[in-house]
Amino acid sequence: MDQRETLEKAYQAWKERVLEPFVHKSGGATDNRVETVSEIPVNPLYTPLDAPDAQYLDKLGFPGEYPFTRGIYPNMYRGRLWTMRQYAGFGTAEESNLRYRYLLEQGQTGLSVAFDLPTQMGYDSDAPEAQGEVGKVGVAIDTLKDMEILLDQIPLDRVSVSMTINAPAAILLLMVVAVAKRQGVDIRRLSGTIQNDILKEYAARGTYIFPPKPSMRLITDIFRWCSVHLPHWNTISISGYHIREAGSTAAQEVAFTLANGMEYVKAALEAGLAVDQFAPRLSFFFNAHMDFFEEIAKYRAARRLWAEIMRTRFGAQDPRSWQLRFHTQTAGSTLTAQQPDTNVVRVTLQALAAVLGGTQSLHTNAKDEALALPTEESARLALRTQQVIAYESGVTATVDPLGGSYYIEWLTDRIMQQALYYIDQIDQRGGAVAAIEAGYIQREIQDAAYRFQQKVETGEQVIVGVNRFRLEEPPPSQLMRVDEAIGRRQVEKLHQVKAARDPKRVTDALARLEQAASRPDAPLMEPLLEAVESYATLGEMVGVLKKHFGQYRPPVFI
Repeated sequence: MDQRETLEKAYQAWKERVLEPFVHKSGGATDNRVETVSEIPVNPLYTPLDAPDAQYLDKLGFPGEYPFTRGIYPNMYRGRLWTMRQYAGFGTAEESNLRYRYLLEQGQTGLSVAFDLPTQMGYDSDAPEAQGEVGKVGVAIDTLKDMEILLDQIPLDRVSVSMTINAPAAILLLMVVAVAKRQGVDIRRLSGTIQNDILKEYAARGTYIFPPKPSMRLITDIFRWCSVHLPHWNTISISGYHIREAGSTAAQEVAFTLANGMEYVKAALEAGLAVDQFAPRLSFFFNAHMDFFEEIAKYRAARRLWAEIMRTRFGAQDPRSWQLRFHTQTAGSTLTAQQPDTNVVRVTLQALAAVLGGTQSLHTNAKDEALALPTEESARLALRTQQVIAYESGVTATVDPLGGSYYIEWLTDRIMQQALYYIDQIDQRGGAVAAIEAGYIQREIQDAAYRFQQKVETGEQVIVGVNRFRLEEPPPSQLMRVDEAIGRRQVEKLHQVKAARDPKRVTDALARLEQAASRPDAPLMEPLLEAVESYATLGEMVGVLKKHFGQYRPPVFI
């Protein structure tokens, strides 16, 4: 009898002799179904039978080497902690600049810029569509002047800048470039990330402007330009975060995110770029949800799967092209307006899962974000949560400390298998764009969200303070409110910039941008930079592109 057979017999004997009598005596059932939050059935115990050692080198290996399951760097946080990048931005550039400088003084190590909805949609603050939304959910950026104020006294050669911007990402990136040039910073030293992930906007979030084909043209042109001029900039942050916030499971988050990543790789290859020219600067953005072990396994599965995809499907030769580098944000959808102090516990567990899963940067949500934009105090507490994990918990002492856990390794395999199923379904439909256009990805997310909400409604899924352990609470106080006058002040500033700029320079720059946009293969980044530096407005530049690209109108699925 070999060792596996011996273990199988011993395990069965334990179940019959120890587990079943104990459960029966306590009034339970041995077949009681327990699941992760993503509906993966969980056994009461995991053993070496669930994670065979024989596959260690193929499935796990060592950190810093293919398949990167255990981390993309050999010594991970022993060498350098993750970047503590608190997502912030509200009102005008002046106010947001003060918040960024405060967070940097408190120990934040990178900026993460939140833009208001008009900026995300390509509207100037004086557009009718922007009325009532200016500065509400992020900072308003209309021209290069706003970006100059936003980044005032921020050393761009030492602080990385992440921007959650998609459809107009090229324009906002070039505003940062223009500011760096004015600061005298060598732009080749700039580091940071633009989200620039339009496919998930069509599927899960909605801040799109242009149809898919011209949007992909813009994205691949960003890849091209940055490979020459911004070698340390992450040209895209392929986002599963919003897919998960829309209600997907963990495996769907991995699958749909990586499928979008494959679509961007294919588009870049079709545009004539070599895979190892741009792939090392691809990055990802994942959610940290509430099921602690499932989230850790999710990150490990995503790393292994991306390494395999890039090496075998796309033939990348540079090991950096195989590495899945990712930012994590704790799950805003799990925050509750009820008993908001409880959110501190949720965020702590989610942040710890991200760290144990090997994230490269992290944003921790503030406890009051289910009610309003975070106050300075709650934003500081969210940052302190990361700092306690980093400096006091001991979890950074060794690489992948949960690696080898029978449960973690089994769950990593299971999430990878489920993700591969969805990727195969997307492949059969012709790729991510075709699957989005057919409504496949949207329907899968909606179905998962519906099943979860049903469990919340019935009480099967407990949400503390919401469907169990409720309290009678007074109305929340000391919340942050954005002054309604901010919109008027921003419009006044925009009009001042327009009055002070050289109108001929603006007109000429926009004409050159229009000429480039009208030619399918013309580079766009160079004329966009010229327009940015002429102080053309975001809305003016987007308007030129709309004229030739059109506007996306989502199909209706029944």
